[in-house]
Amino acid sequence: MVNLEKRVDALENALTFFVVQTGAALLRLEKMVEEMKEQSAADQRAYLQRHETERQADLKRFAEWQQQTEAWQQRTEAWQQQIETWQQQLVAERQADQQRLLEWQEESKKDRQEYNKRWGELSNKLGTIVEDIVAPNIPRIASEHFGCGELQDFMVRRWVRNKLDSTKRREFDVIAVYEKHVVINETKSSVRIDYINDFIKVLPELTDYFPEYHGKQIIPIFASLYLGEDMVNYLTKQNIYAMAMGDETMDLLNVKEVLKTAQ
Repeated sequence: MVNLEKRVDALENALTFFVVQTGAALLRLEKMVEEMKEQSAADQRAYLQRHETERQADLKRFAEWQQQTEAWQQRTEAWQQQIETWQQQLVAERQADQQRLLEWQEESKKDRQEYNKRWGELSNKLGTIVEDIVAPNIPRIASEHFGCGELQDFMVRRWVRNKLDSTKRREFDVIAVYEKHVVINETKSSVRIDYINDFIKVLPELTDYFPEYHGKQIIPIFASLYLGEDMVNYLTKQNIYAMAMGDETMDLLNVKEVLKTAQ
């Protein structure tokens, strides 16, 4: 009986120890569970905080990107407006240039018409240089420089046929006929060597056009409003008198030189 009681006591003690140890273990387990919960909550808060931080950073970057996009769109719209403005300006300038070109063409046309009119008037005026300026001076020059005496015949722009060759016909600007002299004049508004050479060629043929001038002294005069020194020298070498505008009227420029050459 005593042994039974001892075993019961030992069993009770063992059970008490087990209960105590189990309770302690449960307390430790509860503590661990609580710590795990706290750690999990802390990890979750940390994760949520990181996630929120990242989300805020993403939102900030998105907002910045959106601002940049809006700014770029604004710049693009401004560029488009500027391009449209430039295009409108180019169109306006092109239209203005076309209008100015049309106006210039119209003015040029009017200027050409006016120029042609004036040139025609000038040409007509120059065409009468023989009648208006040269011819009236021939009798005076013939008298003053050559003592030709009384004028017997005076012709201006005389067209005549060659008596030896009827296919030839030409105009003589001025012919002044005296008893012993015949003044033959060729007048040009502008002077070229070719004109002088043509005049030189016709002089030996003068009596082919006017047989009645045989035996008379021929006085050749080439005239223009102005004769340069080279032209005067060339005429002198050809024994042709050079006639041009002097201080007051037309006069011979190389009388002494031609007479000296002729001697």
